[in-house]
Amino acid sequence: MTHHDWTALLTAATDDFARITGEVDPVAAVPACPGWTVADLVDHLGGVHQWARHAVVAGNPDGKPAPLTGDPARWYAGHARALVDALAEPSAPAWTFGTEQTVAWWLRRQTHETLMHTRDLLDAAGRVDEWLIDPELAWDGVREVATEFYPRQVRLGRTEPVPGTLRLVATDLEVDPVVVGDALPEVEVRAPATDVLLMLWHRTVSDDPAAAALLALPIAP
Repeated sequence: MTHHDWTALLTAATDDFARITGEVDPVAAVPACPGWTVADLVDHLGGVHQWARHAVVAGNPDGKPAPLTGDPARWYAGHARALVDALAEPSAPAWTFGTEQTVAWWLRRQTHETLMHTRDLLDAAGRVDEWLIDPELAWDGVREVATEFYPRQVRLGRTEPVPGTLRLVATDLEVDPVVVGDALPEVEVRAPATDVLLMLWHRTVSDDPAAAALLALPIAP
């Protein structure tokens, strides 16, 4: 299993998002987020960064993010830098909503959040083909959905347990399958790691109707 340098990955991801924000029309529609403009997307991600920073600094989930003001790229970059600075000690304890109560958990979570929304941002600009992610990093995102988000979604009552079992197989990596659910029928999804990740986050749809039906559920938020 690859060891990811989450600090470097988050720094690069947020730098890219800030740069691309400065290149995209803030009123452009975001196809992956119906009803949102680019400005709404930037406001969302900057707000998520503020909330995560508060969770680490204050030790609780009660942060109230400040809304977007002024130049979107500059506003976002400031909050992204503040987040990265707050996550400087990966091994330090931190409040999280997941299985691990450390700063490292947030580094991973915010990296995946930023990468997915960078794809949304590029899609709004008609440049989605520019979005590239390492397959092993994408597969880590798949594991994150299965072990962090899906259990939380069920626990919070946001979705019922999957009425079947999704067996997710990366065709471009030699890794163990990721399993979501424990009921019948079992449905296997075989695709490149990045495509599996995009299916889980509802950015693409499986060609298999049985798989598509299960993947359409709010397994991730």
